[in-house]
Amino acid sequence: MRRQDDFWDKAARKYAASPIRNEAAYQRTLEATAAHLTPQDRVLEIGCGTGTTALRLAGHAGRYLGTDISGEMIAIARERAAAAGIDTVDFQKTAASEAGRAELAAGAPPFDAVLAFNLLHLLEDLPGTLAALREKLKPGGLLISKTVCLKNWGWYIRPLVTAMQLVGKAPHVGFLSIAELDRTITDAGFRIVEADLLPASHKARFVVAQKV
Repeated sequence: MRRQDDFWDKAARKYAASPIRNEAAYQRTLEATAAHLTPQDRVLEIGCGTGTTALRLAGHAGRYLGTDISGEMIAIARERAAAAGIDTVDFQKTAASEAGRAELAAGAPPFDAVLAFNLLHLLEDLPGTLAALREKLKPGGLLISKTVCLKNWGWYIRPLVTAMQLVGKAPHVGFLSIAELDRTITDAGFRIVEADLLPASHKARFVVAQKV
């Protein structure tokens, strides 16, 4: 946990200044996600980073909680929310598996949707995290995610990522195929109701899964 915190804390300001690589694919992801949200929904996003997606989707939900393990990322997200005058989004520093626990313990109702974008392949315990998130959703609640499935990219990706990790340029990365990702989600107690590749060329799997 500490090493992941440190990596993303150090990368936060540079990450915040970086442009979105594929704006068209990102807009498709936002639109596909927003189509499943209502103005009454309570939404939890894990791995929210610097808050870009949270602030763009805030108007589609009643209450939005963005969480990340990086305190520096969360600080930037709060700065952006204040600058935009958006007060329907809260940002908290917490691990993905712990996200939303304090709110539920205080008596808040379960979440209507949990969002995880470009994150699931970075989790060290994906099955355990998905199980924890499932418990925070209402019956029939949605898990909406977009995940890079590196096993579908090519043989050269693993040695490249390993080399970057050795010099501190990459965090923990899980190598999943599309089939493995889907199976891990369903094994955690979800039913996939929508799936796509966004963008298709990069094998990023967009999934909407319902708690069963």
